[in-house]
Amino acid sequence: MSGVSDSGSVLVVGESDWVTRFAEGLDSRPGVTVLKAETKAAALRAVEADEVDCVVVDADLADATVVDLLTDVRSTVATLPVVVAADGGSDVLASEVLGAGATDYVALDADSPDVETLLARTGRALRSARQSAGERERARQFDAMFDDERTATWVLDGEGSLTRANRTAREFLDAPVDPLVGGAFWSLPWWSNGDDPTSDDVRRLVEDALGGTAGNAVVPQPSETGRRRIVELSVRPVTDERGEVASVVVEGIDITARVSLERDLRRSEELHRVTLNNMTDTVLITDESGAYTYVCPNVHFIFGYTADELRERVPIDELLGEDLFDRDELAERGVLKNIESTVTDKAGREHTLLVNVREVSIRDGTLLFSCRDITKRKQREDALTTLHETAREFLYTGTHRQIAQRVVDDTPGVLALDASAVYLFDADANALRPAAYSPAMREAHGPLPTVPADGETLPSHSFVEDSALYFDDVHEADRLENSVTGLRSVAYVPLGDHGVFVAGSTEVGAFDAVARELTDLLAVTAEAALDRVTRESRLREQDRTLQRQNDRLTELNRINETIREIDQALVGAQTREEIDYTVCELLTAADRFAFAWVGSVDPIGETVEPRAWAGDERGYLDSTTFEVAASSVEPAGRTAATGEVTTVPNVASGFRDEPWRKGALTRDYLSVLSIPLVYNDLSHGVLTVYATTHDAFDETATAVLAELGETIASALSALERKNALLTTAVTRVGFAVDDPTFVLSRLARDAGCTLTYRGGVQQSAEGNYVFVTVEDGAVESVAAAADELVAVADVRRISTDGDAGVLRLRLTQPFLAPELADHGAVLGEVRATPEETTLVVDVPESIDVRNVTHLVDEAFAGVELRTKQTLDRSTERDLFSRFLDKLTERQLEVLQTAYYSGYFESPRENTGEDVAATLGISPPAFYKHVRTVQRKLFATLFDEHSGSATGRGG
Repeated sequence: MSGVSDSGSVLVVGESDWVTRFAEGLDSRPGVTVLKAETKAAALRAVEADEVDCVVVDADLADATVVDLLTDVRSTVATLPVVVAADGGSDVLASEVLGAGATDYVALDADSPDVETLLARTGRALRSARQSAGERERARQFDAMFDDERTATWVLDGEGSLTRANRTAREFLDAPVDPLVGGAFWSLPWWSNGDDPTSDDVRRLVEDALGGTAGNAVVPQPSETGRRRIVELSVRPVTDERGEVASVVVEGIDITARVSLERDLRRSEELHRVTLNNMTDTVLITDESGAYTYVCPNVHFIFGYTADELRERVPIDELLGEDLFDRDELAERGVLKNIESTVTDKAGREHTLLVNVREVSIRDGTLLFSCRDITKRKQREDALTTLHETAREFLYTGTHRQIAQRVVDDTPGVLALDASAVYLFDADANALRPAAYSPAMREAHGPLPTVPADGETLPSHSFVEDSALYFDDVHEADRLENSVTGLRSVAYVPLGDHGVFVAGSTEVGAFDAVARELTDLLAVTAEAALDRVTRESRLREQDRTLQRQNDRLTELNRINETIREIDQALVGAQTREEIDYTVCELLTAADRFAFAWVGSVDPIGETVEPRAWAGDERGYLDSTTFEVAASSVEPAGRTAATGEVTTVPNVASGFRDEPWRKGALTRDYLSVLSIPLVYNDLSHGVLTVYATTHDAFDETATAVLAELGETIASALSALERKNALLTTAVTRVGFAVDDPTFVLSRLARDAGCTLTYRGGVQQSAEGNYVFVTVEDGAVESVAAAADELVAVADVRRISTDGDAGVLRLRLTQPFLAPELADHGAVLGEVRATPEETTLVVDVPESIDVRNVTHLVDEAFAGVELRTKQTLDRSTERDLFSRFLDKLTERQLEVLQTAYYSGYFESPRENTGEDVAATLGISPPAFYKHVRTVQRKLFATLFDEHSGSATGRGG
């Protein structure tokens, strides 16, 4: 009985007595279950039900033979142990049952069956069956592992040589495996390829296994293509019954993909770790109670806490605020996005966050919070809103200083900085002047001085170089103008050509990228506003200028119209009085000017006496004395003294210093213009005009009226010349001249002779041609002396008679005769000796002798009036004038040249050919001119004057 296993189910089949005893013996064993069956069918049902571990059957069955039973059992279960017992037994039966598949055959004594032996034999059969089943299971498991498609398996003998390789191992090679059987495993192509160290690693693993030690290793499989397979090898020894290593099993798994995946995973984890550590968004995961299950490593970026500090000190509700979201709404929607929340970090600074809340299931966490810090963006949005309002207010700002003050006022809202200032450029002084600054700027920096625009200081350098300057600490700057300033972070941004914007903070590093961008935007906005004001100011100034120009043009057109009317009136005027009154009347007509008058300097030369006036005079001429002086007098007296135009744009200016201004103001005379009436240096008086507006006489009007004065003086001179031609009475005035620069005086002195001029001046573009007669001296000496003088451009000998003769001189300087003729006077004779020079001038009765005397005084350095007598030359003057009127300039030149050449003398001093050569014409032309002149002379004497001559004769 002791040989039976401690546990198991035994089916006992049969009806013999020993069967009962045997069943009782088994049943007494703990853990042994005894099943009984009397027939073949019952036994087969128990076997088919897989309820038994061993069958003990009586060889003598009632319903079937034991061989039939064995045949049916083996067709159902091939490995079930079956023990057949027979009373007495026989060799034939033993052979049959063993042949039919019985595990053992026990022959019992028919009279006294040995149940104990049967029990022992049954236990041995059961153990043998179980051992065979275990071996079969191990073999099956080994075959299953050996044929595993995922694992390459090699079996080595006790020497480490290859005996078997499964299909997966064979697929590791591109060559047949059978020829490799018997070779040392580590030297086979799986591991050996040149000097590859893999072979050594595999050899050590195999040697360790042969020594009884299992091992594992990850080795690269050599490859000629360079794409290696990574194999994880597991090497274990297999021992026999004696415990000795009989074989070695090597298993290899291709982990190339896994290694690559692990490498990618490590890289991904590293990237994930770096991303989480450096990203600005913070991720938090909590459970439903609010306990943190995950805290992003970068939590300090926003909140200033480390992950551990956050878990220990700050609950999620305290961190992000209570009632951040509605739990029911989150349950309905699954995610809530862009919840704006204001939080306070560890340092006490406020942050504006956008929070997304999502339901998750990550480990123990159910709520995921992703937090994005939008503080800078919020500040930028607020700053841009303020900047937009500032730009809108700039549209209604009219001056540069107002814009500067607005920039300073809005700087805290845009930049969150209290210290700011604006310098404006003063182009006249070439300097930057502080136009506006905040109290914080003055407190931190002190008073802001005016700085030259020379680039030496920081604001000046920014302006000159047109470059924005940002300093984290301005004390490190080279051009710092105030070394004791309390400012640290400072920005200097140029405002175009207008100046510089300065913003600062007492903290270091206040200007990050956003602050710099906002500072630039504020400066650009201010610059645009300043440009607008400048542009509008220029446009307004242009409009004012255009308006002034239009007003001036209108006034000028009005003045020009007056000038045209005056010119037309001057043409028809017959007397000086008519000219004077016409000018005054036309200047004051149609409210052009308030008052105008013309005056002359009295004979003593102390005052200007009015001789004609028009307009709203209101007793002004009687109430005012017009003294001739260069200053502090009425403009008429000042013009008379200086001979220049006098303009008073504002009579009210300094009216207490000059008495005449008070009288003018009481008559609404607010501006005055006084014009000299001068022609060829001869004064004809003063014209003075008064207006009822300030600055009535601008530069253009003054110039036009000054030209009018010359026109009036020219008209007066022309009238005098006309009257001089009509008058028969003349005053002959004799002058002694002591002027060594006078050309005739110098020639007489240098040549030691007497020179006489008795009329005959020809004017041309080349100069004045003068005929002089040489007496008491050699003509050659005079001609030589004249050649040495700069005042004489050319000398031509007209005639020579011993020590006398006639010369024609071309003078480069003005000669007195034409100037006197312009005023109606005639230079009758000039006589120059080495000792003195005398002049004889005939002055018509209508011309003031003082004017002629003035002209002579102006022409020479030393003049003395010696003689003065009245003559009547009516007939002579009349004939001479009519004759000269008939001659052309060329005919008069030919006549004078022939006369002074002695052509008309008898005998002739020069022939017609000589005179023609002198004139540069042909002889026939000369004779033609002479005959024409003679005919005109005789016609004047005989035809036109015959009546008067006959009358006087009769």
